[in-house]
Amino acid sequence: MLTTIEDIKAIYRNDPAARALEFLLYPSFHAITLHRLTRFLWKLGLPLIPRLISQLNRFFTGIEIHPGARIGKGFFIDHGAGVVIGETAEIGDNCVLFHNVTLGGTGKHHGKRHPTLGNNVLVGTGAILLGPVEVGDNVRIGANSFIIMHDVPSDCTVVGTPARIVRRDGFEVNEELPRTELRISTLLAAD
Repeated sequence: MLTTIEDIKAIYRNDPAARALEFLLYPSFHAITLHRLTRFLWKLGLPLIPRLISQLNRFFTGIEIHPGARIGKGFFIDHGAGVVIGETAEIGDNCVLFHNVTLGGTGKHHGKRHPTLGNNVLVGTGAILLGPVEVGDNVRIGANSFIIMHDVPSDCTVVGTPARIVRRDGFEVNEELPRTELRISTLLAAD
């Protein structure tokens, strides 16, 4: 219940069009609320019912969130359509995703295969994050950025395809993202 209240606060904090009870009509609010139910059922070891609810959720909202995904409080999806969040994705507190964002995997191996977002992360429209990448706290990922097998350090802004760091700790920079070498070799050895 407290998490849902934090999600409602996130709507008002992030959407200037939300002035009263409009959030009750937001597909993203429905998707997040239903995800919290499916996650609860998933953790009880009931895979079929959560998957069914998840698929109905996708059909009605255009937002696909796997019941296994872990999402912190204060989560907001703006304009939601086309958002995909995979099974092993983890999202910290107070994160915002815009439409057409994908937090996807890179293969069919078992174990961790989707991104982890820290706290206070904003992911712009059309951004694609693939694989078990780790995104630090207080990060902004620009629209249509593409991040595959590269971690993103805290307190920075990344943009582009491939994504590059353009702001770090408040200063303009032009840096490549660090590669996730250790996890890549571990994943390849597991298959």
